Amino acid sequence: MRRFTFSLVAVAIIVGLVTIVAPARSHADGQATAPYVTEIPHGYRDWRWISSAHEAGNLNSLGAVLGNNIAIDAYREKKLPFPDGTIIAALHYRNVPSDENNKAFGQAQSFVPGPATNIQFMVKDSTKYAATGGWGFATFVDGKAAEPASMKSCFPCHEKASATDLVFTRYAP
Repeated sequence: MRRFTFSLVAVAIIVGLVTIVAPARSHADGQATAPYVTEIPHGYRDWRWISSAHEAGNLNSLGAVLGNNIAIDAYREKKLPFPDGTIIAALHYRNVPSDENNKAFGQAQSFVPGPATNIQFMVKDSTKYAATGGWGFATFVDGKAAEPASMKSCFPCHEKASATDLVFTRYAP
């Protein structure tokens, strides 16, 4: 009888611990873990070029969009939705005129990447990021993850590109 009681108490303690520890994976307010990537993916500077981007207006940014092998294969095969493991990087730089090039051209027409502004990532994991269409988002400035509040607009903006699995960038082979 004592063994049975001991076993019953042990099971109750384990169930209680699991009940207490499981919610710790969520935020204190009960929300699921935010869809933000907190580490820079290894080797991204060696990934292949997908396309370039220019964002005018207040951003005045030039970008190089790179993808890991899974992303490149998906783009080439026109595979939608993108498979899990796809990672897309956008390296953003201030758009600045090239005095040297403009001197050669005889007029102001050449712009080049200036100082880096940020690096953004989209990471496809349909289970981990189910609440945001299967994508995790990240912005890094000077190698440090941006504040989560600054990334709250990522999913709502990308959601507008639902026809292309939330990805704006087209492949430019």
